[in-house]
Amino acid sequence: MPNTRIVVGLSGGVDSSVAALLLVEQGFEVHGVFMKNWEDSHESGYCSAAEDLEDARAVCETLDIPLHQVNFAADYQERVFRRFLDEYRKGRTPNPDTLCNTEIKFKAFLDHARRLGAHRIATGHYARCRLQDGRYALLKGRDAAKDQSYFLHGLDQAQLASAWFPLGDLNKRAVRERAAAAGLVTHDKKDSTGICFIGERPFREFLSRYLPAQPGPIRAADGELLGQHGGLMFHTIGQRQGLGIGGRREGSGEPWYVAAKDLEHNTLIVAQGHDHPALFHRRLRASQPHWTAGFAPASPLRCQARIRYRQADQPCWLEIADETGLDVRFDSPQRAITPGQAVVFYLGDECLGGGVIETALA
Repeated sequence: MPNTRIVVGLSGGVDSSVAALLLVEQGFEVHGVFMKNWEDSHESGYCSAAEDLEDARAVCETLDIPLHQVNFAADYQERVFRRFLDEYRKGRTPNPDTLCNTEIKFKAFLDHARRLGAHRIATGHYARCRLQDGRYALLKGRDAAKDQSYFLHGLDQAQLASAWFPLGDLNKRAVRERAAAAGLVTHDKKDSTGICFIGERPFREFLSRYLPAQPGPIRAADGELLGQHGGLMFHTIGQRQGLGIGGRREGSGEPWYVAAKDLEHNTLIVAQGHDHPALFHRRLRASQPHWTAGFAPASPLRCQARIRYRQADQPCWLEIADETGLDVRFDSPQRAITPGQAVVFYLGDECLGGGVIETALA
């Protein structure tokens, strides 16, 4: 297997740097690829792409491997960002990371790597992949605090067969120690957070450039008018900050949280108190199911689910209503079930797949 060519997606961060390091140490012919997924020529100060490219180049020089650059901005606009905006138009809260993985990192990038003569690609994700019973199983990363299988649940068998996750058995501390020992400039670089193409700019400012805001009323669950919102797209279920209605009502000092969006009347529904019953639901309906095995599991299925990244696994019953719909009933009520986000299913360490949350149910 040594001298087999593997292409590593280098982001300029410590995780992908160590992924490349580990493969070099194992004797593979490693090539690095830096992907540019967003055009930022008029947005200086917000995007770190130039700095990230320099860090990726420095890592490749240290490891003595070639670095290729590729521009996927057009693909990203068409396959990821357009759908991102469509979801916000519908009053939902999308997470573009899953789409970026399925459409860019494990599709456009994989195709590019094959043109470079590679038989597999590697990334710095904290996840594992294992061949079992004739199929590829997507598994959680060993480091529970960094496990990223949630964002990879949309991969199919062909993508998993071509993927390598060198960090799957490591924790973050070990990764940084390996980077420091190898003299990689990224060893103490801060992890990136948030949505990549928004950068450090205020989210409201960014979204307003692409979608017209439509102000409307903010009401309590009982219908009382409490204030005005600047646009439903600026708010997500469970949100506390940015409501502008203060924390007091009839002497209560508890803050307000977004409980629902009434799209028909352009109204933001809020509830007072972190644990208000309006914020909790035991069931949800999801669409666009995807199964990493290539076929749906037996239904009903006793399993675990997450409705957001880094959430602890939640015991539930999964029922596949039809080819386009899923019903999920949790053992315990879940706070802030958010339309547009992913619900991802697990059996122990194995990620089965997931769907897109449509609505919370009582």
